[in-house]
Parts: sequence; C-alpha cells; structure tokens
Amino acid sequence: MKIEDIEAFVAVVRSQSLSRAAQELGLPQPILTRRVQGFEAELGAALFDRQTKPMRPTALGQRLFEPCRSVLQSVDTVRELAASDLPPSGGLRLGLTQGLGELTLLPLLADLHRRWPELAPQVSTGWSAQLAERIGLDELDSAVVFQGRGKLLPRNVEGRVLLHSRLVVLGRKGAWSKRSYRLADCSDPGWVLNPDGCGFRAGLQRALTEKGLPLRVRLDTYTRDLQMQSVEQGVGLGLLPLPLFERSGFVDRLDIVPVSDFKPEVDLWLLHGKAPGRLQAPVDDFAASIVRQLRGEPTAAPA
Repeated sequence: MKIEDIEAFVAVVRSQSLSRAAQELGLPQPILTRRVQGFEAELGAALFDRQTKPMRPTALGQRLFEPCRSVLQSVDTVRELAASDLPPSGGLRLGLTQGLGELTLLPLLADLHRRWPELAPQVSTGWSAQLAERIGLDELDSAVVFQGRGKLLPRNVEGRVLLHSRLVVLGRKGAWSKRSYRLADCSDPGWVLNPDGCGFRAGLQRALTEKGLPLRVRLDTYTRDLQMQSVEQGVGLGLLPLPLFERSGFVDRLDIVPVSDFKPEVDLWLLHGKAPGRLQAPVDDFAASIVRQLRGEPTAAPA
C-alpha cells in the first residue's frame, strides 16, 4: 500500500473532483487516476461510484476517508520529526481574510522570502470561516483572519489572538456630525458591504433583524478601496475593522460614525493545524509581519 495512493484517494474525496485533486497535488490527471485505481486494486474494492457526477465515494470510501486522512497526518508528523533540525523548506500554504490580502500581501511575501528563502509560500484569500475550515481539512498550514469576539474555533484548528479591535461604521466626510447615532438612523442611507459570506455583513444583518430593520445594500463588492471610494461619494455607509481603516489611506477622507447600539468587537487571529512542527517559526513570522503592517511599523523581519 503506497502513501501516494492514499494521498490521491483523500484528495479526490476532499475536492469531489479528479481535476481539482490533480491540481491540488500538482499531478497530471491520468497519474492521479492510476493512483486511485491502484489503491482500489490493493483493497480489492471500489471506493468511488463512477456513475455519478460529480464522482462520489462509495459507502466504503466514506468510511475509509477519516482513517486515511489520519494516516497522512501521521506520515507528515514523522517527516516533520525527521526534518526538525533542518531549516524550513518547500511549500507553506497560507490564508488571509478578505481585506487583509489587499493591504498586506506584497510586503508579507517580501518578509517571508527575506527570512525563509527556501520556502515557497502559497497564499489564498477568502472569508474567515472558509479559511478556518480549510485548515481543519489540512488544505492550509496557517491563516490570519478577523473573527467576532467569542467565536469558537472549528474542530482540528488551533490559534491565538494577535490583536483586539472593533468594527467601525464609516460615512461620508462631514455628513455625520452628531455625537451619536442609532442603527435606525443608518437605514435609509444603506450600506456598502462585502458580498454574502462575510461574517461582518452577517453580524450587521443579525443586529438589524433584532431591531426590525431592513438591510439595504447599495453596493456589494470584494474590493476594499472601491468600498471606501463609494462611501466617500455618498453611495452608502461602510463597515470595516478599525486597523484596516487606519491603514487604508481614507482616514482623512471618511468619518467614523458613532453608532451607540452597534459596537461589535473583533479579534485578529492566527489559526493553524494541530502541529505546525518545523513550520512554526515561519508561521509566527507570517503573523508578526501582518501585525507590524497593521500597526504601521517597518515590515522587514529580523534576520
């Protein structure tokens, strides 16, 4: 029984696609297919129902998925222990929550290359919940995400808080001059937000629903600068973690709107799997680089 065959089986089940699994493993699809078939031949049983689209695991395939994933994790642990005295090298799979990537990605990569030249970082951006799930599935080594205060981590995910902060409501400069507003005052102007899937948008939706208020979205877009430009032009109100606003270049062009009945607290988290092993130091540098940028400090990592 070959480890690479088990790896192929797990990748296909996880991605529910031969082509995506082949891409994930960096293999031509015919080779991936042969490895899956070799694993089935070794067991003497079919692990996938090839009559369905997408191809789905059989009942046996479903039962074997978790044990096989545990085997791969054990193999990784053995490899980590064997290489513990060597400098980190190879791939480092990182995740950044939406918004952080726009601000920090290029300086982050420069920091990591300067400190760990033998590493090949692979960076994905996405919603916090999606990135945490990918860490739990061993698709990412680490991620830095914003999460609402008190939110629990998923299974197989560990982490620590890097920064305590809050969400701020942003409005057009000079248009919100009172000392205090309520969410009801923000209803008619509407909102410029991230698309569905954003935890901050979901939290705002919950707060509005509790007060019997509608969520009026004037514009939803992933691009932070476009959101801020739209707020500046009076399209609607924005919602952003305070550190991202402070580093956005819009500090003198927008006002923070003091909303007395909506003061959500958020934390910046470093998430990782159960055992970063020899990647622990690069993962710590990954987190430190982002914190430095959010604090406006020099981004060069110490040699």
